[in-house]
Amino acid sequence: MSGVLWNLLFFLVALGVLIAVHEYGHFWVARRCGVKVERFSIGFGKAIWQKVGKDGTEYTLAMIPLGGYVKMLDGRVDDIPAGEEPRAFNNRPLWQRSAIVAAGPIANFLFAIFAYWIVMIMGVPAVKPVVGDVAQHSIAASAGIEPGMELTAVSGIKTRDWESVNLQLISHIGDDEMTLSVKPDDNAAYSVDKSLDLTTWSYDPESQSALRTLGITPFTPAISTTIAQVVESSAAQRAGLQAGDELQSINGQPVTDWASIVEAVRAHPGQNIALGVKRAGENVNVNLVPDTREQGKAKIGYAGFSPEVAPWPASYQFTLQYGPLDAIPAAMDKTWQVVVLTAQMIKKLFTGDVAVKNLSGPISIAKGAGMTADFGLVYFLGFLALISVNLGIINLLPLPVLDGGHLLFFGIEAVTRRPVPEKVQDIGYRVGSAIIVVLMAVAIFNDVARL
Repeated sequence: MSGVLWNLLFFLVALGVLIAVHEYGHFWVARRCGVKVERFSIGFGKAIWQKVGKDGTEYTLAMIPLGGYVKMLDGRVDDIPAGEEPRAFNNRPLWQRSAIVAAGPIANFLFAIFAYWIVMIMGVPAVKPVVGDVAQHSIAASAGIEPGMELTAVSGIKTRDWESVNLQLISHIGDDEMTLSVKPDDNAAYSVDKSLDLTTWSYDPESQSALRTLGITPFTPAISTTIAQVVESSAAQRAGLQAGDELQSINGQPVTDWASIVEAVRAHPGQNIALGVKRAGENVNVNLVPDTREQGKAKIGYAGFSPEVAPWPASYQFTLQYGPLDAIPAAMDKTWQVVVLTAQMIKKLFTGDVAVKNLSGPISIAKGAGMTADFGLVYFLGFLALISVNLGIINLLPLPVLDGGHLLFFGIEAVTRRPVPEKVQDIGYRVGSAIIVVLMAVAIFNDVARL
């Protein structure tokens, strides 16, 4: 299956699951509050499957899978049959209407907890966040971060692996300072706090690594200049390179490390590179013409070989895994961290600390869905949890077209003791819809620009 079709398939799976969860939240609470639900739809447009349940609700799967809705009996929209007045949404008490609207985002948060719970029971292979190198004169170097230190917490939030470190670093975009708690070495039983001055920190989430912009390079096992594997039908195989070859020079210049080899290959797409190779004790000259690949708007070289890598130290490796009971608070904590991070990013988007160009749309989500599905179920579930939290928070924004806008109107009603006039609500819906369309257009434009 091609990459595009793979991404599209799992994008539709992810979208279908998350929409179903969100709308089921509205549906379930509406039914518990005695409101008549006329239709439960996943997708918009023409129905490709329909069924009327024993409860009288029409269940629909529609052609356009970019949303869903729960249609409830509502006197503001339709005529109410005689005797059905108490079952109309608009006739229910304010607290029940508020609960029905809030149930969609809450369902997304609960689903995220459930998904993370499964992930933590299944377990995820991880490595300790040990610093491999620190760039001179960098922010990390100025704070006293040194190679061999293990990052145990970021501003008080524990970090057991690099994923959790990156999650917390991103949350500090636009801040003036940050505290890293570190263990001096692998044998230390204590941590010390290092304060980082972020006033000069320049970080673009789209193209840069938060760690590297701070001057930190994660520890990785030593990479030799000896080839471990050659991909079939690749430029390396056509050039005659073999597993076990030791690369010694490139265009007459001595090879110092594997990074210099990668840099040379990437910089010469479709161009000849003269390689000096040591094979079985003999010196051999090889002419390599790297294949050309597109990376954004640039063209880079690709050879199709990989190096021999030393094994990870056993003390650095572990499986991030919990028992069924211990996984519950861990999943709740993980969900809360993502909620806080997402809320902070939205706030910083409006304050300008995060650029609008970092907004992502459906194309980026589709790529994320396909990539995580490639890695396996546990990673795909983590992706679903992340997107579910984002969906829940976005729906709580106080824009009239979203759940948060409805809750805003209900809040005003609770204070004034009367509903917001329908004319005012209509204006709010038009403005909210316009804002959503603009944001979606920007996100799609950003997606296309990244292709």
